[in-house]
Amino acid sequence: MTYAEYLALERASEVKHEYVNGEAYAMAGGSPEHARLQGRALHVLTLALAGKRCDVFTSDLRVRIEATGRSTYPDVTVVCDRIDRAGDDPDAITNPALIVEVLSDSTEAEDRGAKWAHYQRLASLKHYVLVSQREQRVEISPAKARAGAIRLLLPERFPSPPWESSSTSKPSTARS
Repeated sequence: MTYAEYLALERASEVKHEYVNGEAYAMAGGSPEHARLQGRALHVLTLALAGKRCDVFTSDLRVRIEATGRSTYPDVTVVCDRIDRAGDDPDAITNPALIVEVLSDSTEAEDRGAKWAHYQRLASLKHYVLVSQREQRVEISPAKARAGAIRLLLPERFPSPPWESSSTSKPSTARS
């Protein structure tokens, strides 16, 4: 399949596909746990990068690795400064600074192996983040790694958002 044929498939399909070595692979839907972790990563990065020249994108953004011909839909992508679009795909970017993948049993080997090898060919990439669903662990790998990943163990529970406060006050019904 040519890349032009892949793009036509993407435009006509309700399902997203990744493009690898001339083949289109349908992406499976994620579990509620996957969606929760993806949402939290998106939220944390959005807050951390507020006021900076970076944008945080959902998995709707296609990343094109022109050096290898692969196109993917990372769970979360951060682009800093300007957005560079692929020459053969105006809907894909080529300059992510950070990519987040939430690991699942069906994707972990690919996310750690072949996909990571492709991502390392992106000159702009600074960090690759893997979020585990099985244990409370986040791995942050520098893109041009000479050393191993940084592994962070997360607390049992993140702080609750304000709307889940245990000391919610009810509006007063007293009249004066």
